[in-house]
Amino acid sequence: MQNLKKARLVLQDGTVYEGTSFGYEKSVSGEVVFYTAMTGYPESLTDPSYKGQILVPTYPMIGNYGVPVDDEENGVSKFFESDKIHCTAIIISDYSFAYSHWNSQKSLGQWLKEQQVPGLFGIDTRALTKKLREHGAMLGRIEFDNISIPFYDPNEHNIVAEVSTKEVVEYGHGKYKVILVDCGVKYNIIRCLLKRDVTIKRVPWDYDFTQEECDGYFLSNGPGDPAKCDITIKHIKKILTGDRPIMGICLGNQLMARAAGAVTYKLKYGHRSHNQPVMQPGSNRCYITSQNHGFAIDDKTLPIDWEPLFVNVNDGTNEGIRHKTKPFFSAQFHPEASSGPVDTEYLFDKFIENMEKGNK
Repeated sequence: MQNLKKARLVLQDGTVYEGTSFGYEKSVSGEVVFYTAMTGYPESLTDPSYKGQILVPTYPMIGNYGVPVDDEENGVSKFFESDKIHCTAIIISDYSFAYSHWNSQKSLGQWLKEQQVPGLFGIDTRALTKKLREHGAMLGRIEFDNISIPFYDPNEHNIVAEVSTKEVVEYGHGKYKVILVDCGVKYNIIRCLLKRDVTIKRVPWDYDFTQEECDGYFLSNGPGDPAKCDITIKHIKKILTGDRPIMGICLGNQLMARAAGAVTYKLKYGHRSHNQPVMQPGSNRCYITSQNHGFAIDDKTLPIDWEPLFVNVNDGTNEGIRHKTKPFFSAQFHPEASSGPVDTEYLFDKFIENMEKGNK
């Protein structure tokens, strides 16, 4: 506890929060966002969709179960969502210096320092979250030693290009071949597909996959504004003229919508949690989902041959789309959610079923 350094979180409206460092000590800037999950900080920190963002968990105590051993299985980590921490920094209320878990190998603070990611504790995250809910997503910066840097807005940049794979990678030897368009894919998407007897060809965001032989296409999650992925959208437009099955998640949902001709827009403060309720139109069944996105589809702009597949119960925003006659569908939430919930993992089975039908 000795020699802990003080630092400041400065919001773009001039609001200042003083905290204590438990991570890497450097001044950084990004979009400040909150998320409401009670568990799963190793998965959240390694989620590429948080690229460029300063993460504010609303659950007060973080760090109590440390960081898991980085074992690998089928070519990807067993416990993380990518190969490194992607968020710019983490802001918490109470940091647990003592950690205990059967699979922990180090503290959260050690991990942040190794990955050169700042972390601050002792900040009133309830007050900070309330400000973000009322004002909307805000830019912020963490200042050490009064070193001020410019505010950075990740949504003004193509950060998908920064988190996407730089080369083609293949996984598995399954019955069906899937082209996975990596816009910042979470490893649990790969795990969920491999469990269902597929061969995955993971390709970069700007790779021309339109001439590839395959049984289906998968459009991954990823960070930032979908409008920045014009090359990916161009390629998706081409495969929409065919009839091979397509499934999209999160950013993949938005990219499919834009390729179909719909419009996307920025949400006030986004959906980032493990407990967002969604329903299918015409159904009384409610699913509890994990989400991480700052943009949404405007349902009113969907072409006539497309329809909403899910809707958010809290605010009525779009949570997925499907084509009325072709085997194309997507979800705005994360059916592969890790650390949960898993209410909607059945959507992967639906994707496999669509490929089975296409091969008969």
